[in-house]
Amino acid sequence: MLKNLIPVLLAALLLGACGPTVPTKLKAGRTTTDNAVTANINLGVEYMRQKEFEKALDKLERARTLDPGYYETYGMLGILYQRLGQNKLAEESFSKAIRLNATDAPTLNNYGQFLCDTGRYDEAMATFGRSAGNPLYESPEIPLTNAGLCAMRNKDEDKAEKYLRQALQRNPKFGQALLPMIQVSYDEGKYMSARGYMQRYLEVGQHTPRTLWLGIQIEKQLGDDNAVSSYALLLRNNFPDSRETELLNQSGIR
Repeated sequence: MLKNLIPVLLAALLLGACGPTVPTKLKAGRTTTDNAVTANINLGVEYMRQKEFEKALDKLERARTLDPGYYETYGMLGILYQRLGQNKLAEESFSKAIRLNATDAPTLNNYGQFLCDTGRYDEAMATFGRSAGNPLYESPEIPLTNAGLCAMRNKDEDKAEKYLRQALQRNPKFGQALLPMIQVSYDEGKYMSARGYMQRYLEVGQHTPRTLWLGIQIEKQLGDDNAVSSYALLLRNNFPDSRETELLNQSGIR
């Protein structure tokens, strides 16, 4: 078994939306077989990033052949099969990974994402909770944010706010939680809070068409015409072809 392979911090692939995560390169183990498995997983992940899914599958299958009992391979296969639209195989792969290592937080996070994407919201929330509850996991804000985003997809704003607040308690500068909190606060009519979350987000993130359009809506509600004009100017100048700029032009805001 690959005892020296230490799961590292996962980086979310999709900002502002529930999304699976894949690891940066795993560390090599002691034996030749361990190193070969590691190399094949890393290549599979890299091919996945490049959307060369056939090559990714080939490398991950090779890793599975070399060590049929290593959970990380099945976790990555779960992500790959989901991207290929083969949900039955994805479910089987995630389930196998969790049977082999029931406490691995990144794998649980990815399985929670799969459950959310397939509309199994209650199961997803429970699985994200298991991921975040691992006391050895250094980044519980990731599954907590995914839980919040999943709750938003399920139109449960109370749960969304609860999970996103928990994520920000763990990491106050986590942009992927700050961004949806702007939307949640705005939707709840908490416009000053929405402005505050926007300011916090801009300390760690950059404007997108979405944030600029949200900023316009927030400042309209707060009656700050100068701020509305500033956001509108940035949106028109920086993202002239965006859907948000089209909405802005239709709104009559100058």
